[in-house]
Amino acid sequence: MLAAQRRDELLERLRTRGRVVAKEVAAELGTTEDTIRRDLRELAAAGLCQRVYGGALPASPAVADLGARAGLSTTGKGAVAAAAVRLLPAGGTVLLDGGSTALAVARALPPALEVTVVTHSPAVAAALVAHPRAEVLVLGGRLFKHSGVTCGAATVEAAARVHADVFLLGVTGVHPDAGLTTGDAEEAALKRALASRAAETYVLASSEKVGTASAHVVLPLAEVAGVVTDAPPHDPVVRALGAAGHRVLHA
Repeated sequence: MLAAQRRDELLERLRTRGRVVAKEVAAELGTTEDTIRRDLRELAAAGLCQRVYGGALPASPAVADLGARAGLSTTGKGAVAAAAVRLLPAGGTVLLDGGSTALAVARALPPALEVTVVTHSPAVAAALVAHPRAEVLVLGGRLFKHSGVTCGAATVEAAARVHADVFLLGVTGVHPDAGLTTGDAEEAALKRALASRAAETYVLASSEKVGTASAHVVLPLAEVAGVVTDAPPHDPVVRALGAAGHRVLHA
C-alpha cells in the first residue's frame, strides 16, 4: 500500500471509529508500527489528528483562533448556549469561560435573570454591558490573544477569591478516552483553576468538539457535572459517554 493510501485509510478510521491504534492497524495493513507512527506524525503535523499513546484521535477543529472559531457550528453553539442558561441559578454566581460558545451564553441570558457573572473574557463582559440585572466581574491578567481571554498568574490569583455556583467550561475536545482537552497548556491550567472555584462544572460542547482531542488535558470527564451538547443522542461518542456514566445534557 502506498503512503498516501495508508494515510487515507488512517483518516477514514479516525472518522468512522474515533481512534487509531497503531499496533492494530499495522497488523491489518501488513506493515510495521514504525511506519504507522510515521504516518500519524505527518498527519498530526498537518493538523489532521491528535497523537496519543499507542495511536491517534481525531483532531479538534476548535483549536483555531477566536475569529476562525466564531464561524464554526453557529447554530449548534446557540442551542448549547440556550440549554446552558437553564443551568444558572437565579441570584447565583456563575464563572463563564471564554470562547465563542461562552459568548453565545452571555448573549442568551434572559433580561429578567439576576445573576453575577465572573469571567476572564473581555468579549463576554462587553456582551453583558447592556444586561439589566447581571453584575459582571472581570478577572484581569495578560491577554491571550489567540482565545481572547486573560491568562497567567494574575488571573489565577484573582480567581482564587471567587466562590461560584456553576462554571460553564469551554474546551476544544471531548473524548471518552482523552477526556476534556484544549490546545494551550497555560489555558488548560487556568480552566482547572476556575473549575476548582465552582460547586459544579458543566462543559459547553458543540458537536464539532465531541469525539475529538487536543494536546492538553483540562479535566477528566468524571470531574464535571455534565456535558451540554447539540450532538445527537445516537452519536457513537455520546452513547459512549452515557455508557461510561457521564451525564449528557442534550441541547
